[in-house]
Amino acid sequence: MRHSGTKAIDTPHLLLRRFEAGDLGDMLHGWASETSVQTEYGEPVYTTADEVQGLLDRYMNGYESDSFYRWAVIEKSSGRNIGQIAFCRVYEEIRTAEIEYCIGSAFQGHGYAGEALSAVISYTFRNTGFKRLEAYHRAENRKSGRVLEKSEMIKTDNVERFRQQGIIPDGEVCYCIEKAE
Repeated sequence: MRHSGTKAIDTPHLLLRRFEAGDLGDMLHGWASETSVQTEYGEPVYTTADEVQGLLDRYMNGYESDSFYRWAVIEKSSGRNIGQIAFCRVYEEIRTAEIEYCIGSAFQGHGYAGEALSAVISYTFRNTGFKRLEAYHRAENRKSGRVLEKSEMIKTDNVERFRQQGIIPDGEVCYCIEKAE
């Protein structure tokens, strides 16, 4: 399968780029330590600089592989790292990836998650061999639900993560988009 790895993507309000060592402060104070963001995102809350450094190191080490896709979401007007968007699961054999994203609460409500999602979808279908992208949100996570509802993705009955585990989604709302042939 053709991979491109995490390359910079420029949008009207955002720069999506690889994580860098200088992102630590924004991550710690902007989103990684926010219980409301991390809980909805399904990730642990990182409350110390050492914990965030470990997370940041994992992200930066991932860039050694062209099959690793994780972008820091940078707000152009402030230059701050306000969140992330990534492929949390890659299923090469069926050319499918699952997208996850989070935006710090101070930056929510500006359309940034949707802008990042749209840019990553477009980038992926232009530059890689993926033919399908998937995402899901827990039904009670209305903010993430609005992002997916407004996106070009469509509701679907299931995603590969649950198929492989033999799970029928219960409380999760699934979305997908396929590359036009």
